[in-house]
Amino acid sequence: MQTLHQSPTEPAFVQNPYPFYDRARTAGPLFHWADYDLTCTTTHALTNAILRDRRFGREPVEALPVPDHLKPFYAVEAHSMLELEPPRHTRLRRLVLHAFTSRRIKALAPEITQLTHDLIDGFPSGEHDLLDSFCRPIPVIIIARLLGVPEAMADDLLRWSNAMVMMYQAGRTHADEDAAVRATEEFVAFLRGYVTEKRSTPADDLISALIAAEDDGETLSTDELITTCILLLNAGHEATVHSLGNAIKLCLTDGHRPPEDASTFCEEMLRIDPPLHMFTRYAYEEVALEGHTFQRGDQVGLLLAAANHDPATYPDPATFRPDRPGPANLAFGAGLHFCVGAPLARLELGIALPALFARCPNIRATTPARYADIYHFHGLDALPVTTG
Repeated sequence: MQTLHQSPTEPAFVQNPYPFYDRARTAGPLFHWADYDLTCTTTHALTNAILRDRRFGREPVEALPVPDHLKPFYAVEAHSMLELEPPRHTRLRRLVLHAFTSRRIKALAPEITQLTHDLIDGFPSGEHDLLDSFCRPIPVIIIARLLGVPEAMADDLLRWSNAMVMMYQAGRTHADEDAAVRATEEFVAFLRGYVTEKRSTPADDLISALIAAEDDGETLSTDELITTCILLLNAGHEATVHSLGNAIKLCLTDGHRPPEDASTFCEEMLRIDPPLHMFTRYAYEEVALEGHTFQRGDQVGLLLAAANHDPATYPDPATFRPDRPGPANLAFGAGLHFCVGAPLARLELGIALPALFARCPNIRATTPARYADIYHFHGLDALPVTTG
């Protein structure tokens, strides 16, 4: 297995990581990423296979040490579906899906449509950052409404989410960690009080539905409910903002225009520039794959973006083709941990993207958009445009 060096914070990589993925793929389905000291996948077939292989999972074989100053953050993570395996994951996901139903998600379409047009109506006449005026407000306001928390809390939810997800980014600092812990404590304190209120006065919202969710006599504890709400906000918001921003950038750069029914258009956008580039798994037993033997406890990096650009699965992968055949892209993962919020993210993207270009046919970028230094995520730091 070949070893490659590439800093995830190096400016050229931040702006365009795909040449490195292509170089890594020439070394085979697996390579050793020296900067992470991690074996990583490069092909769609192997990435998809490991995502679905129950010999690999999210929970480490042995509990990892947690520094004292990070204990409040990881106390919340301890109840996250994203970090758990069966049977705890099975129970949590089943209970959450009792509340976070496809019917509830589909029913949000009119609200997303109205919010999209309200935001467009409010665009300033001159240059503005479309991330702030459009891409960020849509998912955070919809999540606020979905949870049943006051819409006026949107700025706080956004601030908490942005601070907490810094824990997953390369090159995080002690200051980033302190900010994440403060955000966690503030978010938990707010939700704990709000959950108590909802237990006595339930309403037609997701928090009330999560409280009422029951399966074979099982219900969510308050800590599990709080963590689930935080997960839905952080994961759902982060993915949607980056997906929408990346898609708009590509449209403005290459002249693409989404049709009214943008479902296949959006899937190709998610394939060609996904919001999350790496997801990790631990081996739960000795596993031999592609000439490499993973020992129990070994970690593997699944490069979702490299898989989405695998020419063996997607010929001419750097070319945008909304009618592209082939298997589903891996932007939202696959298998047991397939993103529970993916249907909502796809709904928001499918409504907001065509509405923006239909309402603003003269939209143009005023300066080239640049990606933020936030790997494993992949999204813009700003999107300056004029829409008049």
